[in-house]
Amino acid sequence: MRKTALLFPGQGSQAVGMGKELAEHYEEVKQVFNRADERLQEEFTKLIFEGPIETLTETYNAQPALLTTSVAILEKLKKEGVTFDVVAGHSLGEYSALVAAGVLSFEDAVYAVRQRGIFMEEAVPNGQGAMAAVLGMPEDRLAEVCKVVSKRGNLVQLANINCPGQIVISGTKEGVDEAGREAKEQGAKRVIPLNVSGPFHSKLMEPAGEQLQKVLKGFSFQEATVPVVANATAQHVRDDAEIEQLLIKQITSPVLWAQTIQSMLEFGVDTFIEVGPGKVLSGLVKKIERKATVLPVYDEETLQKTLETLRETKGEQEAY
Repeated sequence: MRKTALLFPGQGSQAVGMGKELAEHYEEVKQVFNRADERLQEEFTKLIFEGPIETLTETYNAQPALLTTSVAILEKLKKEGVTFDVVAGHSLGEYSALVAAGVLSFEDAVYAVRQRGIFMEEAVPNGQGAMAAVLGMPEDRLAEVCKVVSKRGNLVQLANINCPGQIVISGTKEGVDEAGREAKEQGAKRVIPLNVSGPFHSKLMEPAGEQLQKVLKGFSFQEATVPVVANATAQHVRDDAEIEQLLIKQITSPVLWAQTIQSMLEFGVDTFIEVGPGKVLSGLVKKIERKATVLPVYDEETLQKTLETLRETKGEQEAY
């Protein structure tokens, strides 16, 4: 039996106007944006739809904006009868996945990621941390480079294992710069500094994790209705208490995205729907498994194309 996974994008996929076309067409989409405005007690939808991009890209805005857009699109897919067997989200996207799996309410999730963004911004003074994408180097060799550099006194570690040959490192600015130079000397094809406000998914984020734990304790977590593949472990989880702990661990741990997709493939998933702006995750899935069906949904055109593909697939299955 074929299985479908929902994937939710993380920070970096934000764009001014995301979700606007669908919100104008569908009441259930618009309602999610309205609920975000109410929970955050500000004209948040106006920022998402009109910008400016500089304000939208601030971590404490980008995170709730992406979650809101993803969940709004999810509501439309659910109304169209789209079903799914497993969910995952990249970093921040894990919270959207938890809403999809019924673990957190949208209201709790959008408040949580607003706070998460604030805590992450505050954890390390601006300019002291950095992240960079390293292309064309095996994970074990890059991990060794980071270990050696960190021992010299400048912390740097693997932050996102996105797909074979694409790994993001994170840490102090000096550590990331030094590890980048060493990686290139040892054969990495390219090292690309990322335009981010902090060293996400590194041990430097521990203060943010401690703060976030206090916020999450005030929420009601439910057991997941479908398995959630956790960023920090790439394991399928349903238990609410375990999920809560993994959200804290996620702040300082690498996002095991390549392993997450591999886990889904082993679970029998052959169709991946990326719910939210952009096609970043769709591209990563294709690099891991070229034969997978990958369907991004972010506007009216991609929504209709996805629904049509799913109808055709269902028809094929029923014919057997």
